[in-house]
Amino acid sequence: MRIDVDGGRITGATPGSPRSGTVLTGLTLPGFANGHSHAFHRALRGRTHHERGTFWTWRERMYALASRLDPDTYYRLARGVYAEMVLGGYTSVGEFHYLHHAPGGKPYADPNAMGAALRQAAADAGIRLTLLDTCYLAGGIGVEPDEVQRRFSDGSASAWASRVSTLKEDELFRVGGAIHSVRAVPEDELSQVDDGVPGNRPLHIHLSEQRAENEQCEAATGFTPTGLLGDHGVLGERLTVVHATHLTDQDVRWLGEFRVGACFCPTTERDLGDGIGPARALRDAGVPLSIGSDSNAIVDAFEETRALELDDRLASEERGRFSAEELLEAGTHHATIGWNEVGTLAVGAGADLVTVSLDSLRTAGIEPSGVVFAASGADVRNVVVAGREVVRDGAHLLVDRPESVLAKEIEALWQS
Repeated sequence: MRIDVDGGRITGATPGSPRSGTVLTGLTLPGFANGHSHAFHRALRGRTHHERGTFWTWRERMYALASRLDPDTYYRLARGVYAEMVLGGYTSVGEFHYLHHAPGGKPYADPNAMGAALRQAAADAGIRLTLLDTCYLAGGIGVEPDEVQRRFSDGSASAWASRVSTLKEDELFRVGGAIHSVRAVPEDELSQVDDGVPGNRPLHIHLSEQRAENEQCEAATGFTPTGLLGDHGVLGERLTVVHATHLTDQDVRWLGEFRVGACFCPTTERDLGDGIGPARALRDAGVPLSIGSDSNAIVDAFEETRALELDDRLASEERGRFSAEELLEAGTHHATIGWNEVGTLAVGAGADLVTVSLDSLRTAGIEPSGVVFAASGADVRNVVVAGREVVRDGAHLLVDRPESVLAKEIEALWQS
């Protein structure tokens, strides 16, 4: 198959053509979309997994890490993380970004300095970035932000929207919005965040990740988190709910009725003991599915994608919950983070390609349709993003030895 590319788009696809130009040997797929990332959580990998406790005790370690970051350290860490994502098969990432200000909540001279650091890190790593700039105003329902959380807050939804409005997009950078959760944005400001994001850009929210969140929301408002969003007019096609782990049957019906998307982050949800969300039921209700690396405990597009099926098997005690086609559709669903033109190998689509080796120890002898179950990020040989070659023969062309970059930055963070 000859694929012609011009201006970052696929302009032709001709089967049976002689080999010429850049030869991609293996199975070539559309690039994968990482629908939900917290880049700085990567520094927690291998440092918290053995600890007993809950999501809430893990969060204290995460907050301690957040307090150590500034724009320069965040840029260096994120550049390594984004390079790791490209090597693992992702060509776009939605960064759920709430680490906005200096310690104590004082804005930097550039109020978007931390977002700018992420933007530059993604550009230097060669990945598409959607900055899901996150509104985070409270430390819980009816609770003021604590010392660390003040870094996350703009004080009001209107102030948050004003800051975000100054961000400018470019070829590989887009801006969306996020409500951190129903815990972190007061009920009377939910619709203001919705209104603060342009209508053609994505809006995300952490939803029903923990049972305690549901219990607190129902006690305070009389609604489940999904019902509360519906009551304030936030449910809609541009909304993606992240995790969606503990839903009622009515929640599932509402999400399907409004064509809300759902982003599952299976390795993080396992790591934090969140539970297993109703992926198959949501898909059957009409909810588009996507995947994300979230805490970046693992960065591997194939691992997250197949986990939709494997975790659902554990919950249902049945095999064959999703077809390979459905899994790849979820894994390459870039529209959830606003890259509607990416995710297919078709004329006019964005030229994001991932080529996977079919002769590694993991993939030798498989049928091509089984690649999502057999391959890992280590089998990614070539990656093209918007027509630009970023990975060749398993090596990143823009960031030299990302593993060394990450080791150096993470060690420095924990020693600071």
